[in-house]
Amino acid sequence: MVRVSTVEARKQFSDLVNRVAYGKERAILSRRGRELVAIVPLEDMRLLEALEDRLDLEEARAALKDADEKGTVSWAALKVELGL
Repeated sequence: MVRVSTVEARKQFSDLVNRVAYGKERAILSRRGRELVAIVPLEDMRLLEALEDRLDLEEARAALKDADEKGTVSWAALKVELGL
């Protein structure tokens, strides 16, 4: 993984993009020594999104199971309970 300051990234943007896109490198950009962002190959980003989607699905299934087991409250009843 390459670490580059934002100043250097600006100067070498085209080369940096090519290294990430075609060389499958990952780059971390920093400003004043503080890491800010990462530039990753598109395949890495798609994998991350797929993992996030899977976690979201697992959480939704758990919420539905919890609602089946414990029941739910209607919107109208909740508004009354909250005094809305």
